[in-house]
Amino acid sequence: MVYKIDPAKCIACGTCAGVCPVMAISPKDGKYWIDPAKCISCGTCAAVCPVMAIAVDMPAPVAPKAE
Repeated sequence: MVYKIDPAKCIACGTCAGVCPVMAISPKDGKYWIDPAKCISCGTCAAVCPVMAIAVDMPAPVAPKAE
């Protein structure tokens, strides 16, 4: 379970990058993004985001195969 920043909501304030304990957040294309290989799912970034642009990246549910 990793966190993801919604680029449509991100205002590029950098608050999230400043609190990430593993430095998994960096600027990219004028916004910020979270490196899923570094994210430890602590949620600190989501807690400080002033526009609630950060949430858990949940995989889409897979429909069971018809038998």
